[in-house]
Amino acid sequence: MSDVSGSELRALMARVPSVEKVMASAEFAALIVEYGRTQVLGAVREALDTWRAGAQSGDASVSALDVAQLKSSVEAALRQRNESRLRSVFNLTGTVLHTNLGRALLPDEAVQAVMKALTQPANLEFDLGTGKRGDRDDLIDDLICELTGAEAATVVNNNAAAVLLTLSALASKKEVIVSRGELVEIGGAFRIPDIMSRAGAKLREVGTTNRTHLKDYEEAIGPQTALLMKVHASNYAISGFTKEVALDEIAPLAHTRGLAVAVDLGSGTLVDLSQWGLPRETTVRETVEAGADIVTFSGDKLLGGPQAGLIVGRRDLIAKIKKHPLKRALRVGKLTLAALEPVLQLYRAPERLTQRLTTLRLLTRAAGDIRLAAERVQPALQHAFGERYAVTAEPMFSQIGSGALPVDVLPSYGLVVKTVDGKRGGRQLLALEKRLREMARPVIGRIADDALRLDLRCLEAADEAELIEQLKGVRA
Repeated sequence: MSDVSGSELRALMARVPSVEKVMASAEFAALIVEYGRTQVLGAVREALDTWRAGAQSGDASVSALDVAQLKSSVEAALRQRNESRLRSVFNLTGTVLHTNLGRALLPDEAVQAVMKALTQPANLEFDLGTGKRGDRDDLIDDLICELTGAEAATVVNNNAAAVLLTLSALASKKEVIVSRGELVEIGGAFRIPDIMSRAGAKLREVGTTNRTHLKDYEEAIGPQTALLMKVHASNYAISGFTKEVALDEIAPLAHTRGLAVAVDLGSGTLVDLSQWGLPRETTVRETVEAGADIVTFSGDKLLGGPQAGLIVGRRDLIAKIKKHPLKRALRVGKLTLAALEPVLQLYRAPERLTQRLTTLRLLTRAAGDIRLAAERVQPALQHAFGERYAVTAEPMFSQIGSGALPVDVLPSYGLVVKTVDGKRGGRQLLALEKRLREMARPVIGRIADDALRLDLRCLEAADEAELIEQLKGVRA
């Protein structure tokens, strides 16, 4: 039954301000300046419709509506509607190159270059020397070749696009020989067999899941063979009774048969990471020197740059790839090129990379420094969560992420949150995790081993101060 009588309802309705009166009021003038008249008008009408529906349904909680009350409702709706869906977060997952959180963070040099490209015209496809139309790849072609030892290079949207374009341009309607142990699937259901099919190439599997020999490749070569291909096992590792044919064995075989070798290096690195105590990863230059005719790799993983797929190799093959119709569809824009060039420039001074390249700085961060950060943040997090939870600073293991070196971990430190009573508290931990995600700047951690874990490897000084200040405003 209705809790509001007919006469009371009529009295409430009579006191509702008109849309015209609301829009002309001083209270709404500032909202119109900030959001525009069209948006504010729509929000006012929606708020009034909602109020009327509640009043007519007999909702006892509905009270007389005034302009001040309406403004509060409209302002909240407009703020929510205009809030960016792409938001900054605190990455406390322990994964440095987190695919879901945007992978590599750009160094300041790249950020400034992007800002300039956003606000000023640039010679994207204009040759300043001749005054004629140019090729956007020319902006970074020489630099990439200098760093990789390749004859030529081109850039597309991501490494998946690089592989697709390479196969489409060099192996359409022909066979590509790949070891069964390298038919990978990475995140987003990117599968080598599917990419082969979409590119119009015919997959020729050789060997077995765990063992492939050189003779397997040799026996598979036929009149329809276009490429021999190696694929980096970027997100898994096979151990035990295994055998993989090295590139420096495959390349001579391919070249004596007049064939090319393509290598999907995945999250390619331009420098030997082991010099900083990180796990060893084959560099792009080493891959080229080992005989690869085409190498594809990502820009936003170990390279530490923007999302991009780089293709380097023989000049004649790169020229063929660039002439393919898909190249235009997959090409990158000025912002990617603006960000990529300064990142590549940093590699000209490798001795300074750990200070200037954000990704490498985070990967090489000392566990002792992270421990000190955890001890500084711990009191604020304990205060925010209250006495029902115990927050302790403990050792952890970070990972590189995005398929790079999947079995290797990095000693780190972080905060562990458990219930004081020692019970598992699964629902409570999920509630805490959700609470962190709902903060002004969401905090992204992980739940494991009956605890909420926040790895602070990616929390640098400026972010640390912001996190502590944000936690101070949270009630226990």
